[in-house]
Amino acid sequence: MQLIKKRLIQLVFVLFILSLVIFILMKLAPGDPVLTLLHADEMSITQADEAALREELGFDQPVLVQYGKWMLGLIQLDLGTSYLKGRPVLDELLDKLPATIQLTASGLAVMVAIALPLGLIASRYPNRWPDHVSRILALVGASIPSFWMGLLLIYLFSLKLGWLPTSGKGSFAHMILPSITLGFAMAAVYARLLRSGLLDSLSQDYIKAARARGLAERRILMGHALRAALLPVITVFGVSFGNLLAGSVVIETLFAWPGLGSLALEAIFERDYPIIQGYVLATGLFVVVVNLLVDLSYSLLDPRIRLGKGAAS
Repeated sequence: MQLIKKRLIQLVFVLFILSLVIFILMKLAPGDPVLTLLHADEMSITQADEAALREELGFDQPVLVQYGKWMLGLIQLDLGTSYLKGRPVLDELLDKLPATIQLTASGLAVMVAIALPLGLIASRYPNRWPDHVSRILALVGASIPSFWMGLLLIYLFSLKLGWLPTSGKGSFAHMILPSITLGFAMAAVYARLLRSGLLDSLSQDYIKAARARGLAERRILMGHALRAALLPVITVFGVSFGNLLAGSVVIETLFAWPGLGSLALEAIFERDYPIIQGYVLATGLFVVVVNLLVDLSYSLLDPRIRLGKGAAS
């Protein structure tokens, strides 16, 4: 409970700093959203129109007043209203969130399906051909940018073979290519990380003791070594979760997946500042919550770790 309270306090602090940085960056960004909106409506712009819209959006007020009003709304879970769509930002984010969760979960499933067998086989046969094959696959996966991998998959499975749709969201088939694109790049890193962790675990004294007691090698590997090897894997996952969300922006754009990433990119091009601010705050919230879950999982994977005491007994 002490750890949860501490992390919740950190969450509030992180979100406050994040909100301040986002607001400053939005004010420093080139261009004027008022002029962008007026051009978007293809209206004959007059100074009166510009002044009226600027007053309507609150841009005629001092910056500190604008930030104060935005923070006051944020405390009440009011992230503002989208300039372009005229809908509450929170509703826009909640509408797109399920699609992003679906894509992220399927990408993680692909990552586990690739990284776990590769890591297990490579650690079981170190410096032999299965390990070399795993190393080559990891190198390929880490070297190819995700957008290039997505383009290759679209060309092969959609344009040449015609097996899968090129983009969009609908049936299960629409989810296959984005999930593989998102999961394959992550699998390359985690497969090597899992291999290193397993080799380290298999050299520990408690593993030798388990073998001396006559336990089956499969039980030793899956029941003892794997749990210890997952600790660094989960730690890296928590740290790199922000990269995963950033990667989903690229994947959603490439495959026209209607998630938070596509919404954020559209908002950036259209200078829809409330949407951008809401997206970045939501991303920061997800990263902090995931890292909290990672910390809580340590004691489940290794009972020797006592959260809040900062040491293993």
